[in-house]
Amino acid sequence: MMKAIAPGKIILSGEHAVVCGQPALAFAVDRYATASVIPHPSPATIVFDLLNLKHHKDTTVKALKRFKSRLSLNYHAFLQGELGIKDVLKLPHELSHFALSNFLERFNHFSDGGIHLKTESTIPMGCGMGSSAAMILAVKFALAHHFKENIDKEHLFQLALETENLQHGYSSGLDLRVSLQGGALEYCNGLFEPLIIPQWPLYIVNTGSPESTTGECVLHTQSLFEKSALAEEIGAVTKALKIVIMQDRFYDFQQAIRHNHHLLTTLGVVPTTIQDFIRHIEQQGAAAKICGAGSIRGNKAGVVLIASETDPQLWCQSFGFAAEKITGDSHGLRLG
Repeated sequence: MMKAIAPGKIILSGEHAVVCGQPALAFAVDRYATASVIPHPSPATIVFDLLNLKHHKDTTVKALKRFKSRLSLNYHAFLQGELGIKDVLKLPHELSHFALSNFLERFNHFSDGGIHLKTESTIPMGCGMGSSAAMILAVKFALAHHFKENIDKEHLFQLALETENLQHGYSSGLDLRVSLQGGALEYCNGLFEPLIIPQWPLYIVNTGSPESTTGECVLHTQSLFEKSALAEEIGAVTKALKIVIMQDRFYDFQQAIRHNHHLLTTLGVVPTTIQDFIRHIEQQGAAAKICGAGSIRGNKAGVVLIASETDPQLWCQSFGFAAEKITGDSHGLRLG
């Protein structure tokens, strides 16, 4: 059995404004996607055992080739403006199916024996922590070692980007890069710069998967950016956060997080119930913000980051949430 693990990530600042050329700060955290590749006795059989999705399927190499071809055609139709990105992948498990089939086709391993792929994850799904990117990397890395393919990290990144594009349309690669390399990174206009991982007490609260998609939120915020200086203001906060992290100033870090939250609220991507929750956190002397696209509908906003010297568990319970402490992961993608 060949097993690979890849960490999830948290965006500290810069979500939404990053599409306007502003910087974003993110770091890998100790929540992981795991993929195991096990030889199968039947050379024509592919077995998927995706535990978190409760998806188990035995398929054939021929059927997997047809599936891969169909999704490639769907993505081409998206690029031509004939299909929405939500119509490229129909079901969550299809991402892992494509990640495996794309690898087998790229390296001509469709006829090299049966495979049993098993995946599981401790990264909340659909909540802004890069669960899909981590899983794609883990699957491809486990396959590369199973088939003894010597692939460098940059090649692996490009392979994973091909798969992630099927879900996001035009992926920035931020989630993939952070999970691949580990540590903390600044991203701006396609370039990445390593940073110091914050060592302060940080917690996450999963408020649930947002009702609106990332794409819907991006379209909403882009219209606001065109009419205001909000993108530049978020960029200024992000640059300030970078400085206070380097100088180890926790109080100023909390202040910047509060300012970031205020700007995201102005953008309309923080549901009222989450605003109430974060206001309660701030009243206790801590700071909090959403860490993904947020939502323009409903009362869930994915993962909320809390920066607090006091364990916020009791504050969260009154809202029906649970807080989990997180630490940075400096290793990134690796064998398990």
